[in-house]
Amino acid sequence: MSTPAEKLADSLQELKGLQDQGVVAIKSEMLSRTHRERLLKNKFIEEVYKGWYLIVPPPFRQGDSTVWFSNYWEFCAQYLEDRFGEEWCVSAEQSLMLHAGNTTIPSQLIVRSPKANNATTPLPYNTSLFLLKANLPDKNECVVNQGIRMYSLPAALVRCSPNTYIQNPLDVRIGLSLLNDSSEILELLLNGGHSVIAGRVSGAFKNMGKEKIALSISETMIKAGYAIRVTDPFESTAPAFFNSRTRSPYESRIKLMWMGMRERIIEQFPPEPGIPSEIASYIRSVEDIFITDAYHSLSIEKYRVTPDMIEKIRAGNWDTETNKTDSQQRDAMAARGYWDAFNSVKMSVKKVLEKSNPGQVADEDHGEWYRELFGSSVVAGLLKPSDLSGYRNHQVYIGNSMHTPLNKEAVRDAMPVLFQLLAEEPSAAVRAVLGHFVFVYIHPYMDGNGRMGRFLMNVMLASGGYPWTVIPVEQRDTYMQALEQASTKQDIKPFTNFLAQLVDSGMKGMPIAKV
Repeated sequence: MSTPAEKLADSLQELKGLQDQGVVAIKSEMLSRTHRERLLKNKFIEEVYKGWYLIVPPPFRQGDSTVWFSNYWEFCAQYLEDRFGEEWCVSAEQSLMLHAGNTTIPSQLIVRSPKANNATTPLPYNTSLFLLKANLPDKNECVVNQGIRMYSLPAALVRCSPNTYIQNPLDVRIGLSLLNDSSEILELLLNGGHSVIAGRVSGAFKNMGKEKIALSISETMIKAGYAIRVTDPFESTAPAFFNSRTRSPYESRIKLMWMGMRERIIEQFPPEPGIPSEIASYIRSVEDIFITDAYHSLSIEKYRVTPDMIEKIRAGNWDTETNKTDSQQRDAMAARGYWDAFNSVKMSVKKVLEKSNPGQVADEDHGEWYRELFGSSVVAGLLKPSDLSGYRNHQVYIGNSMHTPLNKEAVRDAMPVLFQLLAEEPSAAVRAVLGHFVFVYIHPYMDGNGRMGRFLMNVMLASGGYPWTVIPVEQRDTYMQALEQASTKQDIKPFTNFLAQLVDSGMKGMPIAKV
């Protein structure tokens, strides 16, 4: 007779078989009732909708939203394919967002299908599908990307509502920037006789500085016998950089976010103290705050470190050989790496105080910060040497966040833009707030992004003479929620207020965090 452990192993083997086939959304009939109930009981799967399940990897607990958010798009694709076959697509507005590189999990995904029933399908964590009974666009207006059926980019721009230009100008502008001639969009406008839409789209391109495309649309429609009135659907003029050819939607996204957020930061942040005359004194203040900073920064990442451990590492009294079997080894290596990286960052701070361009310093030095942060873990055998190679080569997800970091290809487009913007930005407050936010928005590394983002923030703060600022672990939830608002709602105000208060306290000589 099989033991309970052997029975569970049999069920896990069945689950592995599905996983090996690329199955993310598990329909009840894919597993026998016995296997399904056993896996549910042992928390290897969880139900997300009637008769539909997701695999819960061992590092996660049931109820952790990370499992749902990281599998959201794959689940929707498989669920909708099962229900409607090929007869479905997401709305024009959602299609436009996806083409623009915005993969934020929507609160409600609107799905069109002639087989739909105009009903809402509730999903975990306040998300849902609205299944709209509606005809599908023509086949030449549809594309499939990673299993999601959507309007092509030209079709999404033609079919999206006028309100989209007001409510979501960032994604619309990015979509428009990706079209370098009028042919595809004109074909749709002419075939459908869309004179009103043509006037709106022509006005949108004109707003973007793409006069040639705007003129081509209006003149061609007139030549075809349509009377059109060109109208600007946006509420503001686009930045000048849209006049040039855009390499990727991510390049445009980072630039647009920066330009849209910087003035709010300048309004909210304390005035710059200016570079101190006593550089050595500033550096000593940075050195003095190390234990406090390391404790809080590592604790935010849920490492279980103590001030005593950090002090031993700083003094060179932590013997990794003696502690090889110690359960604290991983935490100790994180603390050791933090000490090494902190010293590297301190050298970057010194360069900035000596008037080197802060964006260029960060661009040149951040790779070394990262190598120092994880070098000791490689030496200890906790990480592979290849983990120090640089930017990630796989997708990552942020725990309990509806924001999906950029894909690995997009990281290579976005990071040079970040450092360019840092180098060109005149305000140290903007460099600090957006340097940190955009870095973690991109999430360029497999691990360490939060610590790297806080290092970058403090180098940028130093460029304006602001004090090194510790983000207290006691305020972790507020900190993470503020970043979430900036990532998913494009609202930088909560994050700016949060950092401004900490910086202001530091400038007044008040303790900003205690160990």
